[in-house]
Amino acid sequence: MKLKAIVLLVILFLTVSVKSQILISILFGDKLNSEKVEFGLNGGLNQSYLKGAPEAQPLNSFNLGFYFHFLLKNSSYISTGLQVKSNMGASGMPPYLMGNAAFDTLFKDGTVTTKINYFYLPVMYQHRFYKYVIVEAGFMAGLRTKVTETFLYEGFEGEVSFKQDIRNDYTHLDAGLFGGIGFKTSKHPKSMSIGVNFYQGLVDVYKSPDYKYINSSVYLYAKVPIGVVSKDEIPK
Repeated sequence: MKLKAIVLLVILFLTVSVKSQILISILFGDKLNSEKVEFGLNGGLNQSYLKGAPEAQPLNSFNLGFYFHFLLKNSSYISTGLQVKSNMGASGMPPYLMGNAAFDTLFKDGTVTTKINYFYLPVMYQHRFYKYVIVEAGFMAGLRTKVTETFLYEGFEGEVSFKQDIRNDYTHLDAGLFGGIGFKTSKHPKSMSIGVNFYQGLVDVYKSPDYKYINSSVYLYAKVPIGVVSKDEIPK
């Protein structure tokens, strides 16, 4: 199990930028785990949707963060943490007029991708059935950091793109419902888990009065506890 955890961590760190919070997690993970607390890293893929955006298509991204599971009683937990890298947005949208004749002509047959970066804090009630099956539900709040919009045109002569910062067009906060189902890879309560979670935003994150944009996303995740007990201590 330790070898699997190391391999997963290496892959995650090669695919995304290393954050200071994650380094702290690795250095002090064994200190943060206790009898009633499970601490570790989580990461994976997510497909986000920007409901309300004209002709929007899903946007695929990586996500990375850390988590805490606080034991309440028996198989009941409070699950929280921080998604350090978590993107929302949409792709494949039709371009709009920018007021520049040359620009509008160049990108009139192209597409627009919007990427919204957040720090997300989930808080969920989690229950485990038969020691392997995880069901959890709650809410998640996000703080927006930056927003970029990319115009893209692909023609016979190659690919042309233009990226701009549009953070002022979006609100700073997002919030909604969050939950899903997962599976432990071992009957030990502090073992690696995999699963799927769904986020449904409840907040209009776009400032324009002409449109109402709502974030939603499907997360495929893997959670790896840091500094856990050995296999010899697995309860029979």
